[in-house]
Amino acid sequence: MKLAITGKGGVGKTTLSSLLARSYAADGFAVLAIDANPDANLSMALGFTAEEANRITPIAQLSDLIEERTGAKPGTSAPFFKINPRVDDIPAKYSISKNGVRLLVLGTVTSGGGGCFCPESALLRSLMNHLLLRETDYVILDMDAGVEHIGRGTADSVDAFIIVVEPGQRSIQTARSIRKLARDIGIDKCYIIGNKITKDSDRTFIIESMRDFTVIGFINYNGKVSEADLNGVSPFDYTPVIIDELKIIKQNLESALRGETFE
Repeated sequence: MKLAITGKGGVGKTTLSSLLARSYAADGFAVLAIDANPDANLSMALGFTAEEANRITPIAQLSDLIEERTGAKPGTSAPFFKINPRVDDIPAKYSISKNGVRLLVLGTVTSGGGGCFCPESALLRSLMNHLLLRETDYVILDMDAGVEHIGRGTADSVDAFIIVVEPGQRSIQTARSIRKLARDIGIDKCYIIGNKITKDSDRTFIIESMRDFTVIGFINYNGKVSEADLNGVSPFDYTPVIIDELKIIKQNLESALRGETFE
């Protein structure tokens, strides 16, 4: 299964990504979690210590690797470089593992503007193509509200976009924008998870506001999620009640992917 987790900043997509990754790993699946956020912090949500997290260098910052694979130094305006560099060995070499989850941090291209096509972006695009087309593990992709990490050529390999929303109009509007971007590259399966739910009216608001979406579940607001962050531990190990909520979400996701109805 290949899932892209996205949504407006602050809705809890990194927390959800970590919970799904840990949950599928606990089920016995091989899981690869990909941190594709500019502000990468999936590592600690997965249970890596601060010291372990600090040892991770995002792929986009590995200058020697980029030059070796593309034939051009990152940050330069080289007239020629390989646009399809070798990347098949990168997941094994540059991922770290804990609690049954392998983590790979992509990083972001910081030079040349957001749409630059440079050695760094060539490597990241080729790597993403490999991860989505060739990787056999469960892949959980934690990303921002854009779709630039996923191209048309790999869109068919993404089982679904999981859009995290919280009760609020801005979160709902962002979800609609994400769905439009996803459809533009050929991804039609965009499912909603409501997060930070404090009362029944929050669920009602999301359901009523998103009648044209498929809502596959909710996660209640839980102060222990913030407490887990303060203590530098994974919320999966700190908030047992979420495990039951995740079970329902995963069941509903599988039903949705099969085209079945659920309550």
